[in-house]
Amino acid sequence: MDKQAVVVLFGGRSSEHSISSATAGGVLHAIDRERYDVIPVGITRDGAFVLEDDDPAKFPLDAAHLPEVVDNGTRVQWPEPGGDRTLRVTRAGGEVESLGLVDAVLPLLHGPHGEDGTLQGYFDTIGLPYAGGGVLDSALCMDKHFMKIALQAAGIPVAPWITVRQRDWAGDPEGIRARVLALGSPLFVKPARAGSSVGVSKVADPADPAELDAALALAFAEDDKVLVETGVSGREIEVAVLEGADGPRASVPGEIVLTDRGFYDFEGKYLGGDGVDVVCPAELTDAEIATIRDAGVRAFEAVDGRGLARVDMFLTADGGIVVNELNTMPGFTPISMFPKCWIASGLSYRDLITELIEAGLRR
Repeated sequence: MDKQAVVVLFGGRSSEHSISSATAGGVLHAIDRERYDVIPVGITRDGAFVLEDDDPAKFPLDAAHLPEVVDNGTRVQWPEPGGDRTLRVTRAGGEVESLGLVDAVLPLLHGPHGEDGTLQGYFDTIGLPYAGGGVLDSALCMDKHFMKIALQAAGIPVAPWITVRQRDWAGDPEGIRARVLALGSPLFVKPARAGSSVGVSKVADPADPAELDAALALAFAEDDKVLVETGVSGREIEVAVLEGADGPRASVPGEIVLTDRGFYDFEGKYLGGDGVDVVCPAELTDAEIATIRDAGVRAFEAVDGRGLARVDMFLTADGGIVVNELNTMPGFTPISMFPKCWIASGLSYRDLITELIEAGLRR
């Protein structure tokens, strides 16, 4: 069988640049080299597409030195619409070199300008197959406000919330405070369009102006649109969803167990911070597992899911499900929940990557 050429695309302009780069390190190490020829393309923090080194060790997940894509002077030229899908690179000295025909792109981008449907729309426009979410589900799930609306419309429970725009906070802070207090406590304040828990705060006492002000300031630094939502009491459950040839299916569920941490923050997710355990499979009854997997697939379908998603939810004391969010490009780092859940379900990391690429090629 002839190998297919796959562009592994990572980095990007968002605050999750380093996490995307570390994810690429894991994928470059694990991808099936007997099946795919790999072309690593990085996006610098300024948005330049550069030809990167095919070296997994260059992009480690290291708390002391988070990896990033550095501008090396090259510029990747994507195929023209209606052309033959030839990828080219302009070298630092000005020479143009063909990198051959590209069969598909595997985007490993988190956050705006990569996970929000913009890049997916570009690849649709030039007719280049890609793995993962499409334009609609990527855009919906990047914006937590509209994601919640879509889930509610499908009858899927979500936590009560209000959406606060920066101009509204500046113009009527007391009115916003009154609406926030009506949500109860504790609360979570989060940017509407960011991920990896960047800019997220837990507010234990919403009546304390300093605590709420600090949380909103942190979130507004990421986005001018912020969600304030009621904290849900329950077990933090995550389930991985894949789109197969016969439709979406869910993995066995995993659980985030907080032993000494206020919530599952950036450090706990990616840097192996103390006080949090990622457990997969979670200790659940057969009935709970069935309910969670069904909720994961329903949530995926509610946002017109494509490719993959990690569905985060709470399992309440009465056995109910409250969906927190969907991530259309969840972390693929060695300690991330998404690959762990599929490995626990019998699908290896390598085969998981293959299935994602093949789903993109089918579309």
